Amino acid sequence: MRAIYLEQFNKPLQVLDLPDPTPNADGVVIRVEATGMCRSDWHAWAGHDSDIRLPHIPGHELAGTIAAIGNNVRNFAIGDRVTVPFVCGCGKCEFCLRGQAQVCPTQTQPGFSDWGSYAQLVAIHNADFNLIRIPDGVSTIAAASLGCRFATAYRGLVGRAKIQPDEWVAVIGCGGVGLSVIMIAKAFGAKVVAVDVGEASLDRAQEVGADFTINARETNAVAAILEITLDGAHVSVDAVGSEATANQAILSLRRQGRHVQIGLLTDDRTQIAMGRVISYELDLLGSHGMAAVDYPEMLALIEEGKLRPDLLVDRVIGLEEASLELPTLDQRPAVGMTIIDPALP
Repeated sequence: MRAIYLEQFNKPLQVLDLPDPTPNADGVVIRVEATGMCRSDWHAWAGHDSDIRLPHIPGHELAGTIAAIGNNVRNFAIGDRVTVPFVCGCGKCEFCLRGQAQVCPTQTQPGFSDWGSYAQLVAIHNADFNLIRIPDGVSTIAAASLGCRFATAYRGLVGRAKIQPDEWVAVIGCGGVGLSVIMIAKAFGAKVVAVDVGEASLDRAQEVGADFTINARETNAVAAILEITLDGAHVSVDAVGSEATANQAILSLRRQGRHVQIGLLTDDRTQIAMGRVISYELDLLGSHGMAAVDYPEMLALIEEGKLRPDLLVDRVIGLEEASLELPTLDQRPAVGMTIIDPALP
């Protein structure tokens, strides 16, 4: 198989011909037809994730068809169209048994703990527990866009913040995560203020439904949000992942508001405006993906056309182009999503 090969952190990537993976007894091998290029993959390339052992293949948002299957797999067959959460659970611990596999203590993650989907083939463990069938009405590209950004945004808003109609949502950052938040919030009847530092990103935010947009280079974003929402948002989302953007989001909330942290932070010791959290009785919520058991509700909304993650995809590129772009992902304006088709050069 052809795959993007990471031999050293923070160094150029290669596309190599490598041996095809084989499934373990409980696993499958998926022929990758689409895989998302996500900022989390850039964190992997930069060496920010301690689970990664070199050499490595990145990639964690994927969709395709089953090419090989282990002897113990009962619920799937060769040729099935499938996707998978970026967090795969063990299926046996207390968290998995109560439907919370996204925080499984022994979780595996393609592209992080295991070789990932920037390849023509990828092995997935514990298939009966973790695989998700792609409905006929959902395209492969749409399914690949769900694995990290869209599903994490969905669970963050719907499962964690429990968004309600007519509530205000403040979104800091309008890349793939932020645009997903906007689309989901609007589908659930909320009103959205979107913040970014790039006009192209803000234009895209308007296209997917943002009611107001704010350029944080030109305007005090917190003050503008407080004015627009008449005393603060009910829900805020940091879709970037920095101390500055997390605090922007928290300070944009009204009393007893809910903050959802989706953007990855590279330092666990981030300083947060805890005085505001206490005095306003704010809820701080993390969203670390979504368990396979929760996907059907989201997929049904996609089949019905109420959610259109495919509209967030700007480009489809091949492995060679992706190998050049991944190291510069932190320097590029985050406008929409890029999908990799491993069948392309």
